[in-house]
Amino acid sequence: MKPILFTNVSIFDGSGATLYPGEVCVEGNRISAVAKGNEQINREHVEHIDGGGRTLMPGLVEAHAHLTWPSSVERVVNTMKLPLEEHLLVTAQNARITLDHGFTSAYSAGSLGERFEVVLRDAINRGALAGPRLRASALEKGAEGVMGVPEGHDPTHDRDIQGLRQYVADMKTLGCDTIKFLLSSDEGFAPGGSQVLMYSEEETRAIGQAAREQGVWLACHAQAAEAVKQACRAGFRAIYHCTYADEEALDMLEARKHELFTAPAPGLLYARVHEASAFGIGLAEATRMGAVSGLELMAEVYPKMRKRGIRVLPGGDYGFPYNPVGRNARDLKIFVDLLGFSSIDVLVAATRHGGELMAMDVGEIKAGKLADILLIDGDPTADVAILEGKDRMPVVMKDGLFHRNELLQSRGGSARL
Repeated sequence: MKPILFTNVSIFDGSGATLYPGEVCVEGNRISAVAKGNEQINREHVEHIDGGGRTLMPGLVEAHAHLTWPSSVERVVNTMKLPLEEHLLVTAQNARITLDHGFTSAYSAGSLGERFEVVLRDAINRGALAGPRLRASALEKGAEGVMGVPEGHDPTHDRDIQGLRQYVADMKTLGCDTIKFLLSSDEGFAPGGSQVLMYSEEETRAIGQAAREQGVWLACHAQAAEAVKQACRAGFRAIYHCTYADEEALDMLEARKHELFTAPAPGLLYARVHEASAFGIGLAEATRMGAVSGLELMAEVYPKMRKRGIRVLPGGDYGFPYNPVGRNARDLKIFVDLLGFSSIDVLVAATRHGGELMAMDVGEIKAGKLADILLIDGDPTADVAILEGKDRMPVVMKDGLFHRNELLQSRGGSARL
């Protein structure tokens, strides 16, 4: 198979540098060369794609994926409960839709089925299904008997420390890359739920120790400041929301900033406040669910995190009828408007930092990196909102193969569903 040479492109390489003109060569599944300015890559024996002045950038990373949550831009479902057979198909379709919209990698924040994502990940890796690179998880683990545990939590393991350790071991055996725990409840689960802790300090430390022994990552839903602190002390790697983080929690996050990642998931709250009335959630209900105050708190907390050098990644909680899979890139504009990111900063978060979260050679346009590449009509460093629709994304390449190629109809590689 010939190398692919992209020419006449403006490159956003994921490093934080401004766009620069250049060329990119892909051999096999990796980027083999990047030329800047007037430099040229050898044009012999290559398949040439003229980018027409478009922006070439790394594929996006969804840092808080829920591929089993059923609603998408292609099909709205007014329930989280589907028959098993239908749910499996919807999950596979959501994986394809996620890739359609330029997200070439996804880090799971929990599934509605114990083995759904493990099976999906393996099918994607075999090339049997189209979808992003996936770090798979299982059911979100909440503590039985505590207020505000939502449907879909794991009911099969005992609450005691041995039961929690066994749960971690079982999920590792199942094939999970990451295991998510609900360390706090949430206003969306029950009034006042955000301040309710699910586990004791002893329990969270046992979870962390078990994960280190098993060699598996931990993620958590942590709204309350104390839940964030528990996560830091126990060694959780992905800490979601952190909405009520206080100064002590921020200090603890900063102390482990080279080991952990945060993701606020503002898109769900934004949708509840502005776009959910057709689904029975008016402003009063959105306020009761903590969406209004949550956005206000995020606007205070996350600029502080950024000043401390804590990695803050976009994505999360897409799959509701009013916040469907396929709209994930909207988070980028919310980061700019609400959290004070520049366009370049949020693009770095969605690419290079996302690659660090995945712990894969993705997220940068650099020789030796895996060839997950987008071509974009326009300049996303000037307006990140252009990434919200796949219509301005004529080329989506994952692992050196075209998932979508509207410029040259060859070298296809993604199965479709």
